[in-house]
Amino acid sequence: MSTSTRAGWSGGRSRTNLALGALFLGAFVIGTAELVVIGVLNLIARDMAVSISAAGTLVTAYALGISIGGPVLYALSIRFGRRFLLRLSLAAYVAGNVLAVVAVNFGVLLVARIVTGSLHGLFIGVAFAVAASLVPPERMGRAISAVLGGIAVSTVLGVPLGTLIGQALGWQAAFVVIVILGVIALVSTLLFVPPVENAGASGLAAQVRHALAPRVLAVLGVGFLLLGGQFAALTYLAPFLGEVTGISGGLISVFLLAYGVANAVGTFVGGWAADRSATTTLVVANVVLIGALGMFYLVGSTPILVALALGVWGLVGFGLVPSLQYHVVSLAGPGRDLAATLPASAVNAGIAAGALVGGWAVAYQGVAGAVITGLAVCAIVLPATWATQFLKVPAADNGVESVAPADAQAAHSTNDVKARSCPTPPSTSTVASTSARLCEENNL
Repeated sequence: MSTSTRAGWSGGRSRTNLALGALFLGAFVIGTAELVVIGVLNLIARDMAVSISAAGTLVTAYALGISIGGPVLYALSIRFGRRFLLRLSLAAYVAGNVLAVVAVNFGVLLVARIVTGSLHGLFIGVAFAVAASLVPPERMGRAISAVLGGIAVSTVLGVPLGTLIGQALGWQAAFVVIVILGVIALVSTLLFVPPVENAGASGLAAQVRHALAPRVLAVLGVGFLLLGGQFAALTYLAPFLGEVTGISGGLISVFLLAYGVANAVGTFVGGWAADRSATTTLVVANVVLIGALGMFYLVGSTPILVALALGVWGLVGFGLVPSLQYHVVSLAGPGRDLAATLPASAVNAGIAAGALVGGWAVAYQGVAGAVITGLAVCAIVLPATWATQFLKVPAADNGVESVAPADAQAAHSTNDVKARSCPTPPSTSTVASTSARLCEENNL
């Protein structure tokens, strides 16, 4: 942790909470912008004189921007300061949505979605790194959940309100509101986010080598499958509720809202759990997810039990993401800054693949087949999820590269002898901090 950030924490949590609040707001804005297009897709298709299926490529373009463009943009800007990059990405994101508002044809709108999707991936990765730098190591999971919480809350509040505005005033109006909220979020980052130091290796080659190490890719693969399995079923939730559960109209919206609320709550609870043990949380969440999907399929014709299964599903479905982010960043060691952008890529790739596979299952087995497919994927990945808890950062990958200059001052703590042989790491160096604590506990 940098000297300035450590001082900010010791000066009171209120300033840290304001900074985390600014990151939450930024994530809320981009989460709303990502999905609000779904609610106004019919209006866009009509105004742009394209088919609904063609308009749907706006969703695909945005997801590809997150998955591919985000890490690429970070790699190109890796030497920039974190706070500067956070502000730059958010300012560019606002500009990209202005382009969407004034788009004169579908091609321009498609380009705007690709650009904003890429900036989404960049902003989220940097926001995770900044959030983790604002707090002590033992609170990193909760800091991550503050960013993810902005996205989760956007699905419950931002997307429905944006859709309502877009349907009433035109789809451009929804993006105008996003631009206004984006400016407010940008001003908040200017006012409340303090300077933070880059952590880990400074060179692109070193970042890539550590961020794409097999141990990191293994955890990203688990995240890809866990989210893919869920979205194989979740994408076809409304048809399932209509055909199997026997509800329709406004009741479907109520069930979807209940899932969204559970999702938001689960994100914050997941951050708390990640601080205790990210690896254990992933395994437990995987087991509970299997149970929830199994219950959802077995009691699909009983509305009250379906609602209960949806609630449990919502709690753990995205509640596992803070632990996924935590574990990836930890295993990346000196490549943690670049690695912070990768879980979003894995998650969005999993969502896209899951929706595709779920569609194939529906075509051959009906809507119940999508749920079975999602359940099968989540069950198959459980052994791999369990195995990831044994992945460690080799000593050669967790050496001096990951130790910031600020650690020299930490060596003058009250536990001076231990501090010299077990240096205090920066807050974002989760693996290094774990090693230091283990070293101290063993009186090395």
